[in-house]
Amino acid sequence: MNISYDQIAADYAAHRRVHPEMLRRLIEFPRLTSQSQVLEVGCGTGNYIGAIASATSAKCFGLEPSSAMLESARKKAAAVSWSQGSAEALPYPDGSFDFIFSVDVIHHVRDRPAFFKEAFRVLKRGGWFATGTDSEKIIRQRMPLAHYFPETVAVELQRYPKDGEIKRLLAAQHFDRISEDLVEFAYLLSDATAFERKAFSSLHLISESAFNHGLGRLKEDLKKGPVSCISKYVIYWGQKL
Repeated sequence: MNISYDQIAADYAAHRRVHPEMLRRLIEFPRLTSQSQVLEVGCGTGNYIGAIASATSAKCFGLEPSSAMLESARKKAAAVSWSQGSAEALPYPDGSFDFIFSVDVIHHVRDRPAFFKEAFRVLKRGGWFATGTDSEKIIRQRMPLAHYFPETVAVELQRYPKDGEIKRLLAAQHFDRISEDLVEFAYLLSDATAFERKAFSSLHLISESAFNHGLGRLKEDLKKGPVSCISKYVIYWGQKL
């Protein structure tokens, strides 16, 4: 099944939020300043790049293939330079950016080597590249997604890079100082609306019966009180020396 991100942009804008530990790491690790040139690839409705622009006054750019996602993003942060385009063909000159990043995007990129090659091209010497994604372990243990909608696990494992793949891609494109971080954020879920509206793309890839069953279980548990959840990401880093 193909997902139309133009059609679900409003639900993403209404229900998706930044992961606070991810945001903190993206700002602190490359030491962003007001002079930094920063690009988010697959910026969606602009949560991360908008927050970085506000926190650092860096010169920020957001690239996104979905026109509806970009329309929502423009309403959030006028200071960001928004463009429509793909990860595999970045519409910027060589050596344009100090920092390029993506969050929860790599599983949507069809030609990952092309993306990493393009990221290396448009980075300045000394610039950093980062991509935040999920490992197989994270996908299998997602709470609440894997717990209430276990059918998402198989479809997500088909979409996401295999463990070790991103480091190999970084090395193949001549990135140096390759590393990875795990960031975590615990929270209490008290409302099922984001799941009911399918503001997570994997929910569009399972059967309606599986979705309705999981949503019913989640709502029943929420009647008893908030559900303890934890959100995790792996961030892969590479530098252009």
